[in-house]
Amino acid sequence: MFLTQTVPRQREIIEVLFRNGWDYMRRLLTGGKADEPQLPTPAVLKNILVDLGPVYVKLGQLLSTRPDLLSAAYIEELSTLQDEVPPVAWAEVEVLIRKQLKQSLEETFTTINPVPVAAGSIAQTHRATLKNGREVALKVQRPGIDIVVNQDIALIQGIADLVARTEFGQTYEIKSIAEEFTKALEAELDFTREADYTDQLRRNLSESRWFDPNQIVVAEIYWDLTTPKLMVMEWLDGVPLLSASLSSENGKNPAAERKRVTTLLFRAFFQQLYVNGFFHADPHPGNIFYLKDGRIALIDCGMMGRLDPRTQQILTEMLLAIVDLDAQRCAQLTLQLADSAQPVILARLENDYDRMLRKYYNLSLSQMNFSQIIYELLQVARNNKIRLPSNMGLYAKTLANLEGVARSFNPELNFIDEIQPLLTDLFRRQLFGETPVRSLLRTALDLKSLSLQSPRQIELLLDRVTSETLQWNLTVRGLDSLRRTTDDAANRLSFSILVGSLIMGAAIISSNPRTAELSFLSNVLFATASLLGLWLIISILRSGNLR
Repeated sequence: MFLTQTVPRQREIIEVLFRNGWDYMRRLLTGGKADEPQLPTPAVLKNILVDLGPVYVKLGQLLSTRPDLLSAAYIEELSTLQDEVPPVAWAEVEVLIRKQLKQSLEETFTTINPVPVAAGSIAQTHRATLKNGREVALKVQRPGIDIVVNQDIALIQGIADLVARTEFGQTYEIKSIAEEFTKALEAELDFTREADYTDQLRRNLSESRWFDPNQIVVAEIYWDLTTPKLMVMEWLDGVPLLSASLSSENGKNPAAERKRVTTLLFRAFFQQLYVNGFFHADPHPGNIFYLKDGRIALIDCGMMGRLDPRTQQILTEMLLAIVDLDAQRCAQLTLQLADSAQPVILARLENDYDRMLRKYYNLSLSQMNFSQIIYELLQVARNNKIRLPSNMGLYAKTLANLEGVARSFNPELNFIDEIQPLLTDLFRRQLFGETPVRSLLRTALDLKSLSLQSPRQIELLLDRVTSETLQWNLTVRGLDSLRRTTDDAANRLSFSILVGSLIMGAAIISSNPRTAELSFLSNVLFATASLLGLWLIISILRSGNLR
């Protein structure tokens, strides 16, 4: 057994499993009878991941974005996982920073605060000042974390290989989860990739028809100082959104300011999701800052999601179907999103959606929690064995975090009021595109081409029909057996005619006195006809089709 090898890390994992009392692993490791593995309860799973350390906390955070795989209880429990780890001593961090810089530390920075402003499982952040006087944030990778991560990745992949052979592993797609986690974690170890994501998000939000781009801030990256283990970016002076103190003393109406901020957030994220197709996938309260000048900043672009245009269109229609509580349309759109063409009972899926949506019939739109409904839609799909793309989990988690933060910041939030004008504009874009005139001209050209080609196509079709060169490919159940039966009947009829002809020929020859010398031939014909007739009778009797 892979887990029982005497490797220190594996022994530590076994101790953690014992300590948290996961019944399945306890029976397995003590030699007891163990059937198909089952997940521990949500609370036990969370405790196991926390005890196993930062890498497994990251795994739990990834699992919390997969409502298509796990039930609501697991998603809720794992969503509370945070990278609460003590910071690394400044002496170790300083050594790593010096190795990453092209110039000396003293030539690059005027000051660096040795006390981190934030510490996570992969990195910690320090405030510093460049020689030119600009304040920056230094995101520094924890020394030696890459070695720990690589060891745990190898261990997780080994466990996944074993569990993937079971029905449990196939049901929960353990192998694909392990591969997805490995890629995500390896990406987090390369800060240049996060810097690329940050720059792309910054460019995408630099223009918009829905909001003032100057009101949304994404930190500028200092590429000349950024390496895979050190990211230097613009310092943003503010506080987490939910910690912001809004009062009338600063000349702003608190209620109006909360409304302005939530509207800005919804519009910025709807643009990311449904227009750009590249979105910040972790908008929890700590990653949305309220700056001193009233602008909103998005930080920590380590987890980003992507949606292709087709998926964007389906998800836009899904939002409208949810507003209309249209179970049938939800079922159709879910099948369009599905990764594989596995057989699905459409009536059952529609009934499940109808039963799920029915509890919202008597609620006003302002009372509905749309992110919760999307979670429930994904879980209905999972219960019907429909495999959805993994980015659907990130999409649902992003909407859930966004709606949660917005409702906490502005209790008067009306979700439908925020998204209705955006949905209207999205459908208009889908119908006419960004440039309606160009789309209209393109449609006119298509119609002209169709009108010119249609008569010729009809003429060709008629030519093929009249010349009998048109081939039809039809599949009819039971047609093969019908063809075989017809062939058998035709063969027997042919044999019957042949036997009758032989008997008549023999009779004619024997009855004519002028052909007495051909009596031998007459006997041969009678014998042949008798044998063929006997064979025909036997074949009919053996086929059972005498009646």
